[in-house]
Amino acid sequence: MAGSALKTIPGRTVKSGRRPVSFSVSFASMSCALGIVTVFCVPHPAEAKASKPAANAKPVTDGTTDPAIPYVVTLTPTKQADLDAAISASSQLKSLQTSHTVGAYALAGRIRSDYDRVTGALESQGYYAGSVKISVKAGARTVDGKDPSLPDILKALDKKQKVAITVSATTGPRFSLGAVALTTPPQEAPAASVAAPAPTTPTVSAMSQPAPKAAAAKTSATKTPASGTPDQKTASPAPATTTVAATSEQAIAQAQPVTLLPEERKAFGLTSGQPAVAADVLAAQNSLLNQLQEEGYATASVSTPLAYLKPQTHTLDVVFRVNRGPKVVIGPVGLTGLKQTNQRYLMNRLELREGELYRPSRIEAARQDLASTGVFASVQVRNVPPIITLPPNKTLMPGILQAMPIEFSFKEAKRRTLSAEIGYSTDLGGRVGVSWTHHNLLGNAEQLRLTALITGLGGSAQQGLGYDVYADFMKPDFLSKGQNLSVRLEGIRQLLYSYHQTAIIGRAGLSRHVGKYWNVSGGVMGEQEQIQQFGDTRSYFIIAAPLNATFDNTQLSNPIDPATHGVRASLSVTPSESLESGSSFFTLLSAQVSTYFDLKHLGISRPGRSVIAVRGIVGSVQGASTYQIPPDQRLYAGGPATVRGFRYQGVGPQYGKSKYGIGGTSMDAGSVEFRQRLPMNLGFAGFVDAGQVGTGSRPGQGTLRVGYGGGVRYFTPIGPIRVDVALPMNRPAYGDKWELYFGLGETF
Repeated sequence: MAGSALKTIPGRTVKSGRRPVSFSVSFASMSCALGIVTVFCVPHPAEAKASKPAANAKPVTDGTTDPAIPYVVTLTPTKQADLDAAISASSQLKSLQTSHTVGAYALAGRIRSDYDRVTGALESQGYYAGSVKISVKAGARTVDGKDPSLPDILKALDKKQKVAITVSATTGPRFSLGAVALTTPPQEAPAASVAAPAPTTPTVSAMSQPAPKAAAAKTSATKTPASGTPDQKTASPAPATTTVAATSEQAIAQAQPVTLLPEERKAFGLTSGQPAVAADVLAAQNSLLNQLQEEGYATASVSTPLAYLKPQTHTLDVVFRVNRGPKVVIGPVGLTGLKQTNQRYLMNRLELREGELYRPSRIEAARQDLASTGVFASVQVRNVPPIITLPPNKTLMPGILQAMPIEFSFKEAKRRTLSAEIGYSTDLGGRVGVSWTHHNLLGNAEQLRLTALITGLGGSAQQGLGYDVYADFMKPDFLSKGQNLSVRLEGIRQLLYSYHQTAIIGRAGLSRHVGKYWNVSGGVMGEQEQIQQFGDTRSYFIIAAPLNATFDNTQLSNPIDPATHGVRASLSVTPSESLESGSSFFTLLSAQVSTYFDLKHLGISRPGRSVIAVRGIVGSVQGASTYQIPPDQRLYAGGPATVRGFRYQGVGPQYGKSKYGIGGTSMDAGSVEFRQRLPMNLGFAGFVDAGQVGTGSRPGQGTLRVGYGGGVRYFTPIGPIRVDVALPMNRPAYGDKWELYFGLGETF
C-alpha cells in the first residue's frame, strides 16, 4: 500500500531504548493512523482534499490576500519503484503544485508538513532510520525547508517568480520484523454477539504529534472492522481498559498466547525476519480475520497491531490481539425491501440454507447471485444479531447450535426501460430502432422485450429498406434453478444482394449453466419464409432443433468489455427439415473459438494494455447440396463477423460475374488482431482476416479471400466505441474497394 507507514508515538520515556509505534496509511488527501489498539482517521488541512486537476482547471489559491507563489517540485529518485511511488503519493508539494497555489506563509507550512509526509512514506517501506531533506531555491538563494526565515524570503520574491523545491530522502537501513506474537485480548470481556465494533475514542491520542511526558497511557480496547463481511449495525461491549504496554514483552505477558491452525497460519503469513512493510502487516491482519470468519467464527476480531520499534537491532516487534468468538452456522434468513418481486422466487433461488456453516464468501456469492437477476438496483446483506440457538434438527453442522441470523435488503430497479439502437457499416448500411423492456413481468424476474428496427439504410450489400420486429420473453429458473426459458416471435424482411427474404420465425428453448464456464442450450424453431434469388421466388417452411454449447473463461462482468485473456468457444448442431419447394433434410454444423494473449506475459506491456486476439470459424452443411437447401440456410462469409474488407456475404461463389452471392455448404475463416490501449480512454487496433466458402461439405475449399485494416477505439463506461476501416487484398469482381464499420464493443 503506497504511503502506509509505521509512526513513532512520542510522549513516553522508555529506558530500554524501545519505543511503541503504530501503523498508519498516508495518502495525498488524508492520513489514517492506526494507533495502539484504536483507529484514528485524521484529515489533513482542506488544501489536501484536492484531486488531480483537469487539463484546463483554474488554480485555486488559499483565499488570502497573500499573493500566490508558483513553484515546481523535483523528487529525487531513491531507485526503488515502490518507495518512489509512496513518496510521490504522500507529498502535498507534488500533488498540489498546479491545482492549489498558495501564498508565502501557506507554502512554507506545506513544505514543513512534507517532512512528516515523506518520512511516513519511508517508514511505510520499513525505513525507520531514514531522513528527509527539502531545499528551496527562491531567486538567487537556496535555503533549507525548515529555515525560520523561509516565509519572509518567499514573500520578498517578485510576482510570478517561480520557486524550485527539491525533496530528497535518505533511506538508511531497512528494518525487519522481530517478534511476531498473537495473544488473546487482555482482561477479555465475555464473547461479543457481533464482529468488529466501531472504534471508540481513546483517552490519550496515539498520533505522531509531539506530546508532553506523561504516565502510562490508558485507552479503550477496540477491534478493527471485519473486512469483507456482512454489514454490522450493533457494537459489542468493549473489554475492560488496560494499560498500554511499554515493550512487546510486556504486551505479550498481558494475555494468553493464541495458536493458529495450519490454514490460519498460511493466511496470516507474517514471519520474523521479513521486511517491516506496513502494507504487509496490515494485510496479515485482514487475511487472518477473513480466514477465521471463513471457518465460521462470525464475531472473530483481530486487533490493529501493537508495534514496538527497536532501533538497536533495526527490528520491529508486532503483537496482535485475536478473539475467535463462537463458531456459528447461518440462522434465519430475512428478505426486506421487496415490492414487486415475489419472496418465494428469491428464497427458491437463494444459495444459502439455514444451518450451514457461516462463511462470508458463501454469503457474498449469494448476494451477487440475487443481484444478477437484473431486477434490483442494489442488494445488501448484513448480520442481524444477537446470536441465537437453533434446535438440533435445524443445524447442518453437527455439534454447532449457535447461529447468526442474516438479512438481505433490496432496492428494486425500474421495471420498464426504453432504449434506442443505431449502427452503420458500409456493407449493411444503417439500422435504427427502439426497444421496450419489462424487467419483472410476473414478479419472478421474467423479462419481456419488444424491438422494432429499420434496416438497409444504404449499404453495398443491400438493395432496399427492410425491417426486423421481434418479441422476446425470458423466464429464469424455469423448472429448476439456473435453467432459463426463452421464447421469440420475429418478423423480418431484408433485401440483400444475395437474396430477398420475408419471414416469420418462432423459437423456444432452454438454456442452463454447466459448471463455471459452460452454457448449453437446446430448442425448436419454425420458420415460414418467402425468398427471391436471381429472379426465382420460392416459399419454404423449415423446422429445426438447434443445440448449442458455449465455453467462456474470460471472466468479464460486462460482455461488451474487451477480453484480455482466456478462451471463448462455441459449437452448434442444427438438424433441419425444409418442407415446401421440395423436401430436404440437412444438418448445419458450426464451431468458433477465440483466444486472447496479454503481452504483459512477455514483459513488454502493462496488464491489459497490449493484447493479441485470434479467432477461428468453421462451418459445414451435411446431408444436402447447395441448391437443395433454402438460400438463408447456406453458408456465407464477409463482413465483421467473418472477413472484414469484404461486404456482407461477399466471400464465396458468385452468380456469374455479378456481385450476387450464391452461398455454399462449407466455410472457414480466421482473424488475428492487435489491440493497444492508449491514454485518455483511447486505443487502436490492426487486423488481418482470411476466409473462404466452398460448395462441398468439407471446409477448406473455395477461393481464399484476405482482408486487412485497422481502427480506433474510444473506451466508455459501457464499452469501447469501435471505428474500423478494412481493405480487400484480393478483391473479387464487383467487390467493394473498402469497408467502414461502426460498433459498440470489439468484433470478437
